Amino acid sequence: MTDIIIAIDGLSSTGKGTFAKRIASALDIPYLDSGAMYRAITLYGLRSGIIEWNGEIDQHALQEALLLNRVELSFVKGKDGESRIFLGDEDVSLKVREMDVARNVSPVSAIPFVRNFVDEQLHRLGSKGCVMDGRDIGTAVFPNADLKIFMVADASVRARRRVLQMEESGQKADYEEILKNVQERDFQDSHRAFHPLRKAEDAIELDNSDMTVDQQMVWLDAILRERFSLSVL
Repeated sequence: MTDIIIAIDGLSSTGKGTFAKRIASALDIPYLDSGAMYRAITLYGLRSGIIEWNGEIDQHALQEALLLNRVELSFVKGKDGESRIFLGDEDVSLKVREMDVARNVSPVSAIPFVRNFVDEQLHRLGSKGCVMDGRDIGTAVFPNADLKIFMVADASVRARRRVLQMEESGQKADYEEILKNVQERDFQDSHRAFHPLRKAEDAIELDNSDMTVDQQMVWLDAILRERFSLSVL
C-alpha cells in the first residue's frame, strides 16, 4: 500500500469512477467518489422537500441540514470490493444514479457551502492516500496531489456509456434525454462561479473516447512507472 494521492477530474460520464476504482484496487488504496457525495446530498434534498419538483432549492434549509449533521455520508467497501456510498444507514449507490438526481445535482454542487462541506469530508477521508475523482479535485480539493489526470470524451460516447450503465443496473434509459443532460452538465460545471470545472495546469489529459478501461490502465502504468516506480498491471 502507498500513500500516493491521485486526483482524477473531468467531464461527466467519462468513466472517471470506473477508472479510479481499478487504480485504487491495483494500488490497494481507498477510492473516494466526490460526485457520489454531491449526488447523495441532492437525493437527501429531493426526499426532504428541500429541492422542489421544479428544481428550486431552499438553500437555508439545506445549509442547516449540513451544519446540524443531518446528512451523514460515508463510504463502505462492499462484498464486491467496490466503494459504496451511504446516506445514514442506507446504501444509496444506485439511487444516486437515477435521472431525478442527475437533473438536480449540478445546481446543488455549485453552491459554495455544499462544496465546502464535501471538500472537508474528502480531506478527512483521503489525506493518507487515495484515488479520488470529481470535478475540482486537482484544482480545489487536493491541489498538491501527486498525480492529476483530466478525463475527456465525446458527448455522444459518454451518453451511450451512461445508457449502458443504467440498463445494466436495471434502470430505464432514454439516450436523447441522457445526451441532453450530459451537455447541460458540461456547461453548468464549467461555468459555475465557485470552483468551476477546469483542467489543472499540471494535469495530464486523457481522451478515452476510443479507449477501453484496460487500455487506460496501460496508459497509466507507463506514467506511474516513470514517476513513482509503481505499477497497476
